[in-house]
Amino acid sequence: MRILRSTLAPTFAKHPLRNCARFPALALALAPFTFCCASLSAQTANPVPAVTEAPPATAMDTLVRARKLVEKYFEQASNVVCTENVIQAVVGKNGKAIYREDSVFDYQMQARTNSGSLKLVESRDTRKAALRDSARSLLITNGFTSMLLIIHRTYEASYTFEPGGDESVDGVTYVRIHFKPVPGASSPAAMQLRGQNYPLALSGTMWIERQSGAVAKLIASMDSDLSDLGLQGMRSEIHYAMVHFHDPDESYWMPVSAVIDVETQRQHWRNIHRFAAYKRFKATIQVEEAESKP
Repeated sequence: MRILRSTLAPTFAKHPLRNCARFPALALALAPFTFCCASLSAQTANPVPAVTEAPPATAMDTLVRARKLVEKYFEQASNVVCTENVIQAVVGKNGKAIYREDSVFDYQMQARTNSGSLKLVESRDTRKAALRDSARSLLITNGFTSMLLIIHRTYEASYTFEPGGDESVDGVTYVRIHFKPVPGASSPAAMQLRGQNYPLALSGTMWIERQSGAVAKLIASMDSDLSDLGLQGMRSEIHYAMVHFHDPDESYWMPVSAVIDVETQRQHWRNIHRFAAYKRFKATIQVEEAESKP
């Protein structure tokens, strides 16, 4: 049994974990959403310019800014590499890990646009392999850093969005936005069992920094009951933070952690991904003309 991505599929490479219960991650499918407003003007014989104050930004205005930043995020993500630490754990009834394995990878996510469609590719080079216990079945999770596709303009109509109030943390104001799947719309994830795909509807909340429009935290959980297939619950929590680069000085909002819990009737897995040591790179191509010889 595994969880698959659907329309927008992150492709995963160089992940050497074997003998594991596979729940590769979410490729998120969203549909276009357009905000527009009409303006009415009145004319008089001697028009007098009216001085009006701009209305305060609403939660949905913040969501619009976040959608623009998400597009930029996928562009910037292709220009950086980082170190990914992965903890794969089996969780006991007390909520604590009764078995765990640790791995370290060199991680990169690339976003490619082919024929107008977005394709995400995750690459992992093993830096430190975990010591495997072949008798254990572990969870493999990939692609959760691309959960921001939930508000990507291409597929965002697969969800409804509602304001959830503000929350202040360390002097920073975050706008909470709740999202729910639209019935019958494309699902961001699917479970594959015996060759069959079963869509998974996801609902949750995102925390968006009011001033910048950057998504700082996103929590999503399974919105449907698939207990007849053995899957009782899935929950993911992803945190993002600003990463600073120099020469030139730039700042990107990038993922720093992802925690994924998956429960079946007999097992509870928890995977923790931590992303650190971000490095930016740029590729240059030099073309040389060959000398012609008589």
